[in-house]
Amino acid sequence: MSDNLRPDVKYISSWPSNGLTNQVIIYMNLIYLGLITDRVPIIPRFIPIDMPPNSPELDFGEVFDIPRFQEAVGLPIIHWPQVKVPNSDVVDDVGCWNVQNVMWHTSGLFHGPPASLKLDISYTTPPDWVEYPAELNDPQFPHMLIWPLASLAFSETRSWTPKEPETSRDHKVALPPDEQLFCIDMLYYVGAHEVFEITKDISPVWRFVGQYMHWHPKIELLAAMYTRDAFDIPPGAPIPPYIAVHARRTDFKMWCNGIPESECYVELSAMVKRVEEVKGEILGRKGINVTHVIMTSDEPDAAWWDAVRKLGWYWPDHSKARTEAIYGPWYSTLIDGAIQSGGLGFVGTDRSTYSTLSGRRVRSWADGATRMVRWGKPGM
Repeated sequence: MSDNLRPDVKYISSWPSNGLTNQVIIYMNLIYLGLITDRVPIIPRFIPIDMPPNSPELDFGEVFDIPRFQEAVGLPIIHWPQVKVPNSDVVDDVGCWNVQNVMWHTSGLFHGPPASLKLDISYTTPPDWVEYPAELNDPQFPHMLIWPLASLAFSETRSWTPKEPETSRDHKVALPPDEQLFCIDMLYYVGAHEVFEITKDISPVWRFVGQYMHWHPKIELLAAMYTRDAFDIPPGAPIPPYIAVHARRTDFKMWCNGIPESECYVELSAMVKRVEEVKGEILGRKGINVTHVIMTSDEPDAAWWDAVRKLGWYWPDHSKARTEAIYGPWYSTLIDGAIQSGGLGFVGTDRSTYSTLSGRRVRSWADGATRMVRWGKPGM
């Protein structure tokens, strides 16, 4: 690995965790830290969590338009396959920072890189001051502060960090955090001022990184094709302005806390109400009467989809199009995300990061109107 890093350049990296959208947020945070520390981000592949068995990893550059991003932001980014051949036989020793020990006020927690990178990590726990003050933090999901984390990339801060490195799992070596490759185990729960800051207008990560992460042209073309097919308009015809809806339902069961699913999940009637609000805002602000609404959802119940049909709404039919068979297991999610973010309006599911990013894209890219629908108990 070290042979492929330029001696005159400093780098930064972190490891993926959780589902695709959370990994996207991790990489946004990683790139922002690269911006403020003057380091080149090395982006791992997306790893298949909550995916069909034997799903492949997915390159960051297959999802997002890297040349467009680099031109807009002025920061070069590279992928781990450019640094190290995937599934190499060589296991590299690296010293990194372990923020999870601070988050959970414990020791010995280990969140390692994807096995395909073949890295043996020796972790050092950073000082407690990288964590949000208690009065600003979320006790269930503790967050780390961006600028204190960034300070660990500089020699003055590293020189007086008191913690000793832990021995690595494979080679049993104790290495201080690497100076050329600044690496942190977990970068999801990170912000500058507020918890879950990516949902807020103040988010510097969105303002300086996220809004410039446009879809890869292939995904944009596929989203346009699926949207035309849903609206039953011919190839190449202009796509009318539309409102996209994302109803996330079945995988939120664990958050229902014993409330029946029929009373817990986001209600279609509530989404209809928010769609009408979005239509009204678009008409008032832009003078455009939007008549097309396209639904995306993980809901498997045919009766629920029949109710969507009766509303006169549309949806991309991935079963009919054989999306997974033709393009692979990642693409139904990617196409739906691009459809959601291509609308003039968006109605999403509260607490869904997938909805959060789609709503942010609609507001940033189209100056669109958005709403989130709450759920969790009757009447939300």
